[in-house]
Amino acid sequence: MNIKEIARLAGVSVSTVSKIINHKDESISAETRERVLQIVKEYSYVPFAASISPTAKTFLIGLILKDDLSHSPFAQGVIQEAQQNGYCVILCESHGSDSQELKNVTALCSSRADGVIWEPLDAHSAALSSHFKEFKIPYQLLSAGEEGNCRIDYEALGFTAAAQMVLHGHSRISCLLSPKPDRDAFLTGYRLCLFENNIGYEEKLVFRTVSPLFLEQIGRKNITGIISSDFLQMRALMAKLAPLQYNIPDDLSLLSLSDREEDIFCLPPVSCLPVPHMEFGRYLCRSLLNEIERRPRMPEPFVKTAALNNDCSLGAPYNTGCQGITVVGSLNIDVYLNVSQLPFSGKTVSTSTSSLYPGGKGMNQAVGASKLGHRVNLIGMLGADLDSDKVYTALQDYHINPAGVCRSPKEDTGKAYILVAPGGESMISILSGANSSLSPADIRRQEHLFENTGYCLIQTEIPLPAVYEACLAAHRHGAITVLKPSACGILPDEMLREIDLLIPNEDELREICPVGGTKEEQTAYLLGKGISTVIVTLGARGCYVHTRELEEYFPAAEFPSVDNTGASDAFIAALASYLMYGYELREAVKIAVYAAGFSIAREGVISSLIDRNRLETYVSQIK
Repeated sequence: MNIKEIARLAGVSVSTVSKIINHKDESISAETRERVLQIVKEYSYVPFAASISPTAKTFLIGLILKDDLSHSPFAQGVIQEAQQNGYCVILCESHGSDSQELKNVTALCSSRADGVIWEPLDAHSAALSSHFKEFKIPYQLLSAGEEGNCRIDYEALGFTAAAQMVLHGHSRISCLLSPKPDRDAFLTGYRLCLFENNIGYEEKLVFRTVSPLFLEQIGRKNITGIISSDFLQMRALMAKLAPLQYNIPDDLSLLSLSDREEDIFCLPPVSCLPVPHMEFGRYLCRSLLNEIERRPRMPEPFVKTAALNNDCSLGAPYNTGCQGITVVGSLNIDVYLNVSQLPFSGKTVSTSTSSLYPGGKGMNQAVGASKLGHRVNLIGMLGADLDSDKVYTALQDYHINPAGVCRSPKEDTGKAYILVAPGGESMISILSGANSSLSPADIRRQEHLFENTGYCLIQTEIPLPAVYEACLAAHRHGAITVLKPSACGILPDEMLREIDLLIPNEDELREICPVGGTKEEQTAYLLGKGISTVIVTLGARGCYVHTRELEEYFPAAEFPSVDNTGASDAFIAALASYLMYGYELREAVKIAVYAAGFSIAREGVISSLIDRNRLETYVSQIK
């Protein structure tokens, strides 16, 4: 910065600037004097600075960055390398401002820095290098351009990220890009890796935002693995995936570049390739110091292989071993009333406490399966009221895919009024509400949710035509159907033929079976209708299992009874979960009996459903 440039910025003559800085400004207005002095200070102008000896060392390194990156790994690398070589670093930040960038450049010139590492704002900033050349100050550019070696190789990082996916068997690999310019090189590396592994490049698998179309491609299983050039975008994607109940890496493999060390410790964890910013900062500083001290030049370009920090979110592509559970059934708000004894005809009881929980057999079984580690789709109907919001919130809390849950504009959300006595006995009255509007057409519209389903759990608190359509849809996609009959009467033969596991209690068994006087006779009749397994839950006495190969009673688990309302839902969720985990029927029944016992020891249904960690402690004892 010279006196002519100061005069131009201030809008005055060179002689005016000279008079002001030499204290000969009696004839100059105070306003002009203040304006000129302010510019002199802002741009660190020193008269006759060019005459200072260019050989005098200051042992100062200037670092000009675009943004507030003083704590970035790159800046830390520059500072560490400079300090180890006896230099101090002056850190300047341009904050996206052209004028601030010019001030940073002129300040370092006035300070006679021995060298500068500079991240220009844009291509036009290159003209400012004339200031460094005027003062014979060597500089390194932190960007591609005339010194293109001074950058991290994002092409290599893109190649490495895609190669990790290929190594795990993926061919449907999506690329999520940030808007940063260097990330286009990441895309180039991704494409090169696909080419070298004979995988076709598809533009539709490249995204720059987490858009609805992106999520749709994932839902349609057109994508099995995703690499991202930006960790924040990957976290945004994971936030969108969480309420849809994707299991990582069973359903989808994820890998992201990471710019900060703390990214590695975020939860849930994701596999990362740390970008070597600190090593690059040290490299660039060493290169500058070699030029300052006339040592041999650094080898070019900067090369640093990124090492995968973990493989926690990397797995084999989606396969049939990663099936989920689809639940079709009722969604309610459960209103609990605690009473001293259950009412009967002519008897009035009062209560002083009540509680509200999301419930319904469909909701209960979906939450039970989710807490036991499965990806769960739920199909059901809610009303257009505030209660529906409570249910949707619970679905998100328990990571259940809500795509199949719809609002009926003309109905209220179903309600169950549950009276619970001190010994755990209960009476339930149900106001069906929107549950009664679920139709076969609704099921057909959600047919995609039956894809890759291992077990389909269905209950008859919804209309029987919808139950039948759900059984058909499940079988079309190879799923095993599990039906809980509740207040439904005799089931038609065509429906019985579509049921694989039927799980009534004793009262429900008598309602659906018109012949036979004993459980053994009634269940045998149902097996003759095409059902493969009938399990009769017996409350405190356990359960009775009847198949063509097995007929056995299983005792109940010993738990104190506080509320037995959701025991059957806990039983069914655990039974299906552990059958999917590969357990034989007898072992799965024992586990399910324990899960049912655990649930009756607490009030409420959803809150009392056992999670996988607790249940696995018991499972390890009976295997």
